[in-house]
Amino acid sequence: MNKEKRGEILRRLRDANPHPTTELRFETPFELLIAVLLSAQATDVSVNKATAKLYPVANTPEALLALGVDGVKDYIRTIGLFNSKAENIIKTCRILLDKHQGQVPENREALEALPGVGRKTANVVLNTAFGWPTIAVDTHIFRVCNRTGFAPGKNVDTVEEKLLKVVPAEFKIDCHHWLILHGRYTCIARKPRCGSCLIEDLCEFGDKVYA
Repeated sequence: MNKEKRGEILRRLRDANPHPTTELRFETPFELLIAVLLSAQATDVSVNKATAKLYPVANTPEALLALGVDGVKDYIRTIGLFNSKAENIIKTCRILLDKHQGQVPENREALEALPGVGRKTANVVLNTAFGWPTIAVDTHIFRVCNRTGFAPGKNVDTVEEKLLKVVPAEFKIDCHHWLILHGRYTCIARKPRCGSCLIEDLCEFGDKVYA
């Protein structure tokens, strides 16, 4: 896909959604970090339901640490992998208090040192909480980039590397959100909604679906 076509795709996505953001509900960088930790192999809807009950009770490292692993589990049992996630949350809270004065660090290396935080989670936090021009590649973005030809790659790291090269600076902060929402609601996995896609004529997917 050439530069002109990519630019037009991004302009259309921006025109349709000028101020995109995550569908995870949060008010502080810490709430976002915990929500993203919980969202691994889980839907944003399920995470929001859990945090809607958890955050009024505990939404700081101190408060979650006071709940303990079992206390956190009581609020996140409906989310997949809740046992390991509860343990990682408590370990993360302890590290934040011991090493970062209870604050979420605006630093990739420090974020990725937290239990359960990989590159994708760090990218989401840096982008959404701190406004960094990072692009977190999840399964939706990986699919969209490969299917459309926007930034094909064999794995998420390759796709991220390519996106960082081909996405103009003016679009980088919001690109992650546009692509994930497009993959979640239009360019869905089993039966993409090509007939209602606003970038259909620019997409290089050869087997478009119109039913």
